[in-house]
Amino acid sequence: MSQDARVGVPGSVPDAPDPITLEIVRHAVFSIADEMRVIVMRSARSPLLKEAGDLSCVLTDARGQLVAQGEHDIPVHLGCMAFTIKEFLKRIPPERLRDGDVYFTNAPDVGGNHLPDVKAIKPVFFDGQLVAFAVALSHWPDVGGALPGSYVPWATDLVQEGLQITPVRLFDADGPIRETLDLLLANLRGPAEREGDIFAQRAAVVVAARRLADVFEQHGRSTVLACFRRLMDESDLLMRTALRDVPDGVYVGQDALDGDGLVDRPIGIAVRITKHGDRATFDFSATDPPARGPINTTYFVACSSVYYVCKALLGPTIPANDGCYRALSVLVPENTVLHPPPDAPVVGGNHETSQRVAEALMRAFAQALPDRVIAAGVGSAAIGIVAGRRPDGTPFIFYEVHGGGEGASATRDGLSGLRSNMGNTMNTPVESIEHEYPLVVERHELLPRQRAPGRGRGGLGVRRAYRVLAPEARLTTMVERCRLAPWGIFGGESGRPRGHPGARRQCPGLGGKDSVELQAGDLLLIDTAAADTARGGASGRADRAGSPRRVHLNQSHGETRVLPFLDYGDASLAVV
Repeated sequence: MSQDARVGVPGSVPDAPDPITLEIVRHAVFSIADEMRVIVMRSARSPLLKEAGDLSCVLTDARGQLVAQGEHDIPVHLGCMAFTIKEFLKRIPPERLRDGDVYFTNAPDVGGNHLPDVKAIKPVFFDGQLVAFAVALSHWPDVGGALPGSYVPWATDLVQEGLQITPVRLFDADGPIRETLDLLLANLRGPAEREGDIFAQRAAVVVAARRLADVFEQHGRSTVLACFRRLMDESDLLMRTALRDVPDGVYVGQDALDGDGLVDRPIGIAVRITKHGDRATFDFSATDPPARGPINTTYFVACSSVYYVCKALLGPTIPANDGCYRALSVLVPENTVLHPPPDAPVVGGNHETSQRVAEALMRAFAQALPDRVIAAGVGSAAIGIVAGRRPDGTPFIFYEVHGGGEGASATRDGLSGLRSNMGNTMNTPVESIEHEYPLVVERHELLPRQRAPGRGRGGLGVRRAYRVLAPEARLTTMVERCRLAPWGIFGGESGRPRGHPGARRQCPGLGGKDSVELQAGDLLLIDTAAADTARGGASGRADRAGSPRRVHLNQSHGETRVLPFLDYGDASLAVV
């Protein structure tokens, strides 16, 4: 059995708006989505939201069709949210919704990706009728589970990863539903910080509903809804036009994950693209079966990767709404790593497996669009979570996504020190880290280039060094490209390891999906992957990504210990 991501075909618009009104509504809804993001970042408690911006916001119509999304939001979130309200309405029918309600959910089967990404959903009413939804997704630094930060490298089922929040109403017209909210907070670490983030999400969707009601008041219900339909039809037309410029044919691409943290073998991602006329089908039937460990992901994330790559390669300026995706069919059989059983662990699949899907798609499209595709780059969110207790005994959870190098393109060198493809978060500023956590950032710099023959070179990785001030803490990693190096195209070389620094004694290896105890005075040194690559040949990139990741922990008492990361490719960590 497979699922198909087709939304429908464009229909007629009998009450089509005039061009001026259409542009006014277009800019209004996009500005509302952007304002939601600003509200969350200005009012959230956790630095992951207020500084790094690990969040996304959208507006949909009453059927759940995506109308507008934030301009600076995260690709893996936005594709998933094209499904969220449609799945939500299967569980909470429209007749149960009331003005003032705000529901929360992180359920993977409700258009979800992984448990830390929690969505606030507010129905929007006008003249007593349901007309739209406002959705604000935020990554919570903790949703329970076996380890602080809710990343459990050895998880074998979803329950170990944290609290599953099926759609539940946390606010109504009178305010918070305290009993339900307290039940939720009692199962999370850092409840005061989580409550602040919850209220920030609620504020964002409440303001969005108010702004959207003003648009309906100004232009009328039928006109605004006609504008929604026209915006989607325009995106549909633009995507179909772009597809017609791609040569018809069948294109195949593959990539692989290092492993799942439990089984020492690569996990393959394979896509077969069939392009005909103004449609394309993306078939993942040859992808490997579900993994035991936490790098499975949902069908919705597979769709997110397809949507992102198609938009990036075919029409970067096409407004991303439901119409943009009508011409794209995504086929993912059940019992694959991209469509696992409901209880499978998925926390790393959101940002690691989605990257592998995106890069497999890039490899396939390289056969049809050689001048648009970029070679593989950092290919990982390089998650590092440091959790413990401050000297005063209060708990903390520091979660950071580390940037790296971007692969070279046909027209430019790759950029350095950024999140590429499915990610779009920012660095957490040093000042914020040192203010919020018992950590000192001793270094933040670009790694030197190793070698890069050819016409175009990839970007550089980043080095960050954190000194632990807490009496004790725990480091948890979720990192890819440790064994299987990023690939080059058109004659490009693959990545190579950089090797480990010397040390007085060796300790058990620290893997890309691992957890280890830290001590006061330890130095955590993270080197992220570089796309230290080159473009060669007449029509492609000779791209090589070769900077490893390392983690060094220098103990304050002078003794040195090393936990080398599995060091076969682009990334490595060690503790020194």
